[in-house]
Amino acid sequence: MYRPIIGTLGYILSPDGLQTLLVHRNARASDQHLGKYNGLGGKMKANEDVVSCMKREIREESGLDCTEMRLRGTVNWTGFGPESEDWLGFIFLITGYSGTLRSRNEEGDLSWHPLADIGALPMWEGDRYFIPLVFDADPRIFHGFMPYKNGRPVAWKYCRC
Repeated sequence: MYRPIIGTLGYILSPDGLQTLLVHRNARASDQHLGKYNGLGGKMKANEDVVSCMKREIREESGLDCTEMRLRGTVNWTGFGPESEDWLGFIFLITGYSGTLRSRNEEGDLSWHPLADIGALPMWEGDRYFIPLVFDADPRIFHGFMPYKNGRPVAWKYCRC
């Protein structure tokens, strides 16, 4: 039976459009993401919609309040995680925000990275497939499927709708 964990993942764009804010997951030795760079986000709560979840996660993880954001895509990750969980992720690009940015959160250090260089950072192998779609100029939303096995993606397919 398919009962995915629903989550959000957000990439905050710098005002000049050249950088994105990432968390370096370096705070907890037991973190399945240890050492990797990632956008901000997390699991949706039962009393939220995906937009409320994204705004809450950004606020909790960065100290920023989203004032402008767009859904860029969805990804169905099956077999992902230490227990081979299924995840359904809603991926946002945040282009407007207010507040004071924290330098770190409970997961690790927060820092800005040039879009041109993020592919060289340690990250989940599968992130390299969809991250370019988050930042490209195509206004259509992408919908992807990425099954995992033994911690690695075994396929990637998507459509733009």
